[in-house]
Amino acid sequence: MELQSIKVLGTGCKSCHKMYENTKKALKETGVDMEVEYVTDMEKIMAYGIMSMPGLVINEKVVSAGKVLKPSEIIELL
Repeated sequence: MELQSIKVLGTGCKSCHKMYENTKKALKETGVDMEVEYVTDMEKIMAYGIMSMPGLVINEKVVSAGKVLKPSEIIELL
């Protein structure tokens, strides 16, 4: 699977920031040079249909919602 986009959906809370940082770490560990988009706009978040933050979206598909994943868990999803 080719990685086209990766987004962290969140309201800016501590958990959401941790998810964002862990996602950046996971990409660095796998050698993928890509920007992680941090989406805080509630309208955009609602468009993905998730109710609990943080959310992780890879190639426009929601792969996690409501919990902070460790970098190793994110690498498994990539």
